[in-house]
This record gives sequence, C-alpha cells and structure tokens, in this order.
Amino acid sequence: MTREKIFEQIQTKKSFLCVGLDIDVEKIPSHLRNLEDPIFAFAKEIIDATHSYAIAYKPNLAFFEFYGVQGLISFGKIIRYLNQNYQDHFIIADAKRSDIGNTSSRYAKAFFETYNVDAVTVAPYMGRDAIEPFLAFENKYAILLTLTSNPGAFDFQFAETDGQKLYEKVLKISQDWNGSERLMYVVGATKATFIASIRKIIPNAFLLVPGVGSQGGSLEAVAKAGMNHQCGILVNCSRSIIYKSKNPDFAELAMIEAKNTQEEMAIYLSQKGLI
Repeated sequence: MTREKIFEQIQTKKSFLCVGLDIDVEKIPSHLRNLEDPIFAFAKEIIDATHSYAIAYKPNLAFFEFYGVQGLISFGKIIRYLNQNYQDHFIIADAKRSDIGNTSSRYAKAFFETYNVDAVTVAPYMGRDAIEPFLAFENKYAILLTLTSNPGAFDFQFAETDGQKLYEKVLKISQDWNGSERLMYVVGATKATFIASIRKIIPNAFLLVPGVGSQGGSLEAVAKAGMNHQCGILVNCSRSIIYKSKNPDFAELAMIEAKNTQEEMAIYLSQKGLI
C-alpha cells in the first residue's frame, strides 16, 4: 500500500485509527470459547464491527504464538480475511523482529510474501543490515521501535552519547539506510511530549502510536504534536476497543468505542485542515 493510499483512507474515513488485535482467549466472551477457532471468530466480529471507523489492524504475534500451531493458523486466517474482504485496510504484523541479514530476509519474506501484510514492527538494536531486508519490498513498510510507551523505555532509549539520546540516534541514523522511505516509527502515546521534537527529525514519516486508551495516553496531545501534511500518525487502540464487554454485545460495544474514537480524530483532522 502506498503512503498516498493510506492518506486517502484517512481522509475518506476521517480517521487514523488502528485497531490492535491482542487476542487473549481467556478475555473473550465465553460463548465463543468452545468454537473450533475462537480466536478467528472473535477477530472476525471485531473487524466486521469496526472496519468503517478504522484504517488499519495490528495483530500482535505474541498472542497467536502463545497458542502454538493453532494460533498461527488463526493469524493466517485473519490476514486472509482482511485481504479478501477489507483490501483498503493497512495490515501491520506486530512481530518486533530483526536479526542478522539472511535471517531478517526470511522474516521479511514470511510477512510480506507468505502472509501478505503491509508492515511489520522491527527492533533497531542490530542496526542497518538487520533492518534493510525489510525495506527491500515495494509498498511494504518496516515500523521501527523508537520511543516506546512502557516504563522500561527509560532504561536504554534515553541514554545519551555525543549529546544525543539513543532514540534520537535511531531516528537520525535510520534515515541513511537503503529504502528508508519505507520506514515508519513506533512512538508511544505516553511519550507525547517528545513527539514535537521527533517531528523535527522525521517530518514526513508515519508514526505508529500505541498507548492511547488503556495505557492512559492522550489522543489530543498525540494528534496536535504528531500530525503532518499527510496526517502521518496511526494511533493504535486495542484493549479499550476489543474488550469492552465479555457478553454477546462485545462487537456492538467495540463498534461504538471505535466510532467515538473516529469522531474525535475527525475533529483533529479538520483542525489541521486535512479534511
């Protein structure tokens, strides 16, 4: 998917919502748990209920790998369902991969060719040769973990060398990698006060912003600090949408929460002059 196509969807839906599919079978409604594939059944209902208000979906691989082979089968079914029924939606595999070059190349082919997702989250610690294999695919994206929303972010990401914080060096050095125009960056909503300075380093890149909702990040703060000429942000909400209820009305309540989030996003898009 091109950046222009992503922006077109943002304008059409007046939304920059990404719904995170962090599916824990213990948290889904009990009437789904005895089905042959409860993970897929739950995800399908969430997707069908929220697709009008979201432009992206982000299944988190950990929640599928936990269930072994069956979990990966469910992951594959969800990706196929999205590709067959909601082709305009941006699909992110939240896998946080990276390794030496030939291993990263296999990871990239697995997600971009075998599963056919649009983007995969990657960890920058091993540097250029671990990330460039993900950047070799036209209209596919690597989303680089940069400044995360968890408390442990302060352990390493703010360490200073040569007068620069580590996350700032990640932003700057990654701009010189081959295929860097296909980089996006993870910046947590709980670090919204840093987004304005991040925008000075990467004014045109898309940011994937988790941490709004259950983690307490402010959508308004993220939007005002992070938007660029193409919106440039995808705000991920997971638990606050998909776990609104453990009853049969879970999909309806997820839809209402997604709609409420979309309506707030429309206000910020309008204020920015993007719709």
